[in-house]
Amino acid sequence: MNALADDLNRVLADTCAGRLLSDSGARMYFPKGILAQSAEANEKAHRFNATIGMAFSKGQPLILDAVRSQLPSLSPREAVAYAPTAGVNTLREAWRAELVRKNPSLSAGRFSLPVVVPGLTAGISYLADLFVAAGDPVVVADMFWPNYRLIMEERKGARLSSYAFFGDDGRFNATGMEQAARQAAAGRNKAVVVLNFPNNPTGYTPSVEEAQDIKAALVRVAESGVDLLVVADDAYFGLQYEDGSLRESIFAVLAQAHPRILAAKVDGPTKEDYVWGFRGGFVTLASAGMTDAAYNALVKKLMGVIRSSISNSAAPTQHILLKAMADPSFGRQKAEFHTLLESRYRATKAYISGHPEPEGLKALPFNSGYFMCFRCDGYSAEVLRQKLLEDKGIGTISIAERWLRVAFSSVEEEDIPALYSEIYAAAAELAGSDKR
Repeated sequence: MNALADDLNRVLADTCAGRLLSDSGARMYFPKGILAQSAEANEKAHRFNATIGMAFSKGQPLILDAVRSQLPSLSPREAVAYAPTAGVNTLREAWRAELVRKNPSLSAGRFSLPVVVPGLTAGISYLADLFVAAGDPVVVADMFWPNYRLIMEERKGARLSSYAFFGDDGRFNATGMEQAARQAAAGRNKAVVVLNFPNNPTGYTPSVEEAQDIKAALVRVAESGVDLLVVADDAYFGLQYEDGSLRESIFAVLAQAHPRILAAKVDGPTKEDYVWGFRGGFVTLASAGMTDAAYNALVKKLMGVIRSSISNSAAPTQHILLKAMADPSFGRQKAEFHTLLESRYRATKAYISGHPEPEGLKALPFNSGYFMCFRCDGYSAEVLRQKLLEDKGIGTISIAERWLRVAFSSVEEEDIPALYSEIYAAAAELAGSDKR
């Protein structure tokens, strides 16, 4: 094993993060190669800097006028120079400050400086590189983003271990999650749990009380001697529409919950700031009692994963986001979009509550995010999806043959009643036919 990896592993040896590392995670390090030497030169090479593979003129990177004209608010360095492996530091600091503002509980303890990754998918995948090995169980609710399967099972050779998302009371099933985590940890004393709120596909966020139930359940598992990596997939963070829903991230609830719980927050501007194609995200880590040295070691390992895959995330999107966050109207503009999405949510709720559901179609609880789901009983959700698409020109998503996901976020408020009227009519036709 590389000596740099050994050094990082020694720093992490007495932490749950160190015990959770997979073999590949244990081997990972950030090399003292070209990038490290270039960073040193940026500080000390006051005459000539002949390190990094870029072309400069008069102290600025060369940039084609055809490119510069498309990015008038960015300097040549912001537009075309490489970003640091862990991301533009001023953006990382700004995002950290935003995390504390949005999650006041985080002000009570240490957590790592966020690391920039090329999208939330990459963030989850990089965590898997560090902590998930072939054959490992990864605990997810049965209603999960399908890309988890591609990341965990197909890329890493792990296996998804699921539990019912909703309990019989229509609330988040913390008991089922706890049982699944204990089963996953059996014989290995460690487990990986992925939580996603607001959830894709259900559009459900637990209440503050439910969040405490989740915390208590995971602490009980940790108290039994199990090390837990809990990944908070916060793709839809901030899009809650009902009082009483958890407004902080579940990451903030778990960040200082127990020394055997390593919480990882994967978030970014994609949905929060309505920049879906930016492909930018952040990974932030926290655990009770973890030192700054341990956080730095984890960040170095994460930087090694980034360096060995894409080298660094795109610089222009980072600088555009940083400038946008500094705009005095940024918060107001986000609030306007939140109000727009909430109006579509309210229209969806109004239709469902005001119209009897056809046989075999049941709306599941939802209160946030972009989506809601119907459970299909007696016929396949895929058959319903195809019927809506072919007969009505309406696109929806079927999941596991059982659930139909509808993105109310992408439909104008005035069109919501027509959309759901067609869904109800198509479901009624299927319930009364033999073609199910």
